[in-house]
Amino acid sequence: MEYKRKEDGIIVLADGTVFYGKSIGIKGTAFGEICFNTGMTGYQEVFTDPSYYGQIMLSTNPHIGNYGVNADEVDSDGIKIAGLVCKNFSYEYSRPGADGSLYDYFDAHQLVAISDVDTRALTAYIRDNGAMNAVLSTDGKSVEELKALLKEVPSMEGLELSSVVSTKEPYFYGNPESKYRVSVLDLGIKTNILRCLAERDCYIQVFPYNSSYEDLLAFNPNGIFLSNGPGDPQALADKGVLTVVKQVVEGNLPVFGICLGHQLICLSQGVGTYKMFSGHRGVNHPVLNVLTGKGEITSQNHGFAVIKEELTNHPTLEISHLHLNDQTVAGVRMKNKAVFSVQYHPESSPGPHDSRYLFDDFVSNMSKN
Repeated sequence: MEYKRKEDGIIVLADGTVFYGKSIGIKGTAFGEICFNTGMTGYQEVFTDPSYYGQIMLSTNPHIGNYGVNADEVDSDGIKIAGLVCKNFSYEYSRPGADGSLYDYFDAHQLVAISDVDTRALTAYIRDNGAMNAVLSTDGKSVEELKALLKEVPSMEGLELSSVVSTKEPYFYGNPESKYRVSVLDLGIKTNILRCLAERDCYIQVFPYNSSYEDLLAFNPNGIFLSNGPGDPQALADKGVLTVVKQVVEGNLPVFGICLGHQLICLSQGVGTYKMFSGHRGVNHPVLNVLTGKGEITSQNHGFAVIKEELTNHPTLEISHLHLNDQTVAGVRMKNKAVFSVQYHPESSPGPHDSRYLFDDFVSNMSKN
């Protein structure tokens, strides 16, 4: 089936810069922070990652949609990105195992997407000028209209979004007969993280972002996991989440945090965070494990990071991993407790599996506790 592009597409950045393209055929207007992802595959996992909530995704890979979609590659209950910008959008797909086309998937979610954009120029612009809010439009609005609407969109800095993507009610995942029990604080968790835990003989109860420490302990867990998620980590302090994380860290159970969970562990120990200039988003980011001297290629998705200088001679935390492109902090661990966290995604969906040993380390800590 052929899909005709019905409207021109407009991209307006917060600084007034305008890019043009073509609508893939879904009318609408979408707002969010525009950021680029350098991954060459795994677009469905990216689009359904809750950490991307409120963001317009710019794909540097020239082809999107060419292998369709598959239900096994969904990382949440649906699409989480606010909109998509790409070079070539494939309406047809070639993978025999696909469940359908990316267009039909987008159409079902009414996701605004613009193709035929000079994505190299737009990526270079964001790289040089920083991630910023943007608006996509395929419904005929003028540039001046879009600029006026864009002024009302809040900045990602200071924005709390975990409450939007977190589960509303606790639920279980995995085999109840598993050896280990893990309480998960859902700040925007990816399904593949739960799969990685379940594959390691863990039975999991997932709790809403605003659960209490007592709620987490009521499952009688062997360990506690703090998930990834969207938004500014410091905004969660006002929601009481940071108080709970501090209690979790001060407890006697093994703890593992990923991305937003990592940032909250650091905040609980007095280490600040900051909004990065353009962030890390892709599946080919090099990281050094400073404890073993080994390198790993990682999947990353974050626009905030912890302040490296505040970890120097820190009384309770030490740096365990460094990002080799810019020497930002990619992981920490506590000096006297079985608590550790990383800034990247070891479940690697999408991405290489170099970092999945971290789930084994978490299980090993639980076995010793």
